[in-house]
Amino acid sequence: MPPHIGIVGCSAEGAALCYRTICTEGPEFLGVAHAHPEVSMHTYSLAEYVRCLDRGDWRGVGELMLSSADKLAKAGADFLICPDNTIHQALPHVLPRSPLPWLHIAEVVAAQAAGRGFRRLGLTGTRLLVESEVYPGKLATHGLECVRPSAAEREEVNRIIMDELVCGRFRPAAVATFQRVIGRMRDEEGCDAVILGCTEIPLIMSDANSPLPTLASTCLIARAALHQAAQA
Repeated sequence: MPPHIGIVGCSAEGAALCYRTICTEGPEFLGVAHAHPEVSMHTYSLAEYVRCLDRGDWRGVGELMLSSADKLAKAGADFLICPDNTIHQALPHVLPRSPLPWLHIAEVVAAQAAGRGFRRLGLTGTRLLVESEVYPGKLATHGLECVRPSAAEREEVNRIIMDELVCGRFRPAAVATFQRVIGRMRDEEGCDAVILGCTEIPLIMSDANSPLPTLASTCLIARAALHQAAQA
């Protein structure tokens, strides 16, 4: 049996996409029809995370993640992934006490971007994510540049994510906003690809409707987990 994947979830729509990607793409990695590794997922209420995020309590976020990690270890998971980009800011509080190893979503995205030959990446996601160092440092190790949206763009994208996407509301106006932001980063900032750095953004944006090639973080971390499981 391949290693057991543990998913530390945060928001439902993105965690579901991560789980679905592992299950539907499992046969490609394992070479057996209908096959995928054993998967367990644990999620606390998104409201518990939001309370911590609103007061800048990253240790509190880390405690929630660590508790999920402990539950997944007891369920038999061999390693962990988290499809939520924003809460990766709490990993420094988690890793020293984690019962299991983690794959880091920004490391996975950065490696994929470098492998595809991209050099200057636009970053989309929650305001907390795009204003953090979750991505810039990981991209820099691969010689890649990170471009953040403008302040006004950050606020509107953040509103769409928190008020619409995490609630399962996928509206044409939201797609148009992302297309406008990504198009500006292409035309004015010289970006050659865009990171879909929120768990839910790949549910409305893809290479099919984006002005730039996309790096769908949720799907990429799921595939990285499949690759690790298949190589074990």
